[in-house]
Amino acid sequence: MSGQTSEHVIVEDRADGVRLIRMNRPEKKNALTGAMYDALREALAEADKSEKVGAVVLAGLPGAFTAGNDLADFVAAAKGGSFFDMPALHFIRQLARTRTPLVAAIDGLAVGVGTTLCLHCDLVFVGPQSRFRMPFVELGLVPEAAASYLLPRRIGIARASALLLLSETFDAETAVSLGLANALLPSDEVEAHALEKAARLATLPREAVAATRALIRGDQAAVEAAIEAEAQAFSERLASEEAQAAFARFLSGARKP
Repeated sequence: MSGQTSEHVIVEDRADGVRLIRMNRPEKKNALTGAMYDALREALAEADKSEKVGAVVLAGLPGAFTAGNDLADFVAAAKGGSFFDMPALHFIRQLARTRTPLVAAIDGLAVGVGTTLCLHCDLVFVGPQSRFRMPFVELGLVPEAAASYLLPRRIGIARASALLLLSETFDAETAVSLGLANALLPSDEVEAHALEKAARLATLPREAVAATRALIRGDQAAVEAAIEAEAQAFSERLASEEAQAAFARFLSGARKP
């Protein structure tokens, strides 16, 4: 696979065994639509099936990794749909199950899933423009991508509570200090560095890499169980009056998520 797999997701298979997946919706700061989630999910699933792909780099654009889920999709789901029917959940499940090493290159806005997906990446490199936020509670929702399970285990309950309950924004330097990112680099070096490290991963013995990733990650069943528990709560919250009121405020421009 190489080229554009959806209108706003571009996939490039490089000669060094790296698959570069780029979110490319600049007019909406890479807010993710259902079609984009589907394209991302398919690109990850196909990477696992490919003998040529040894690592994946997830990237966005300068100033915008992703603004998170397009709120219009949440509004539509709240009017009779379910989170279980949304491409976002199918992508999250695939993200957690992907066996190919995952590297993130971030230098810009990383909201919602833009932050939580980092918990599933093996390496995360950030630039000075990076701003992370998980505004789920602020939107009347709950965390996703097993963030409620993985984040406290990564950074401790106190700090995870501040980030998830208060929707606090944090910068690239904080991401590194918390252990959510490996290194802070100049803006013009972030993606090149991520590609270099991914290429290194792609040269290593595949089975040894897979076994080591599994050992590092620990209880896969617990992660997947957390994703499903969050999805149940998320689906219930989508239909709540709180969430619908929060969506209306954000869409009216009262406050940006």
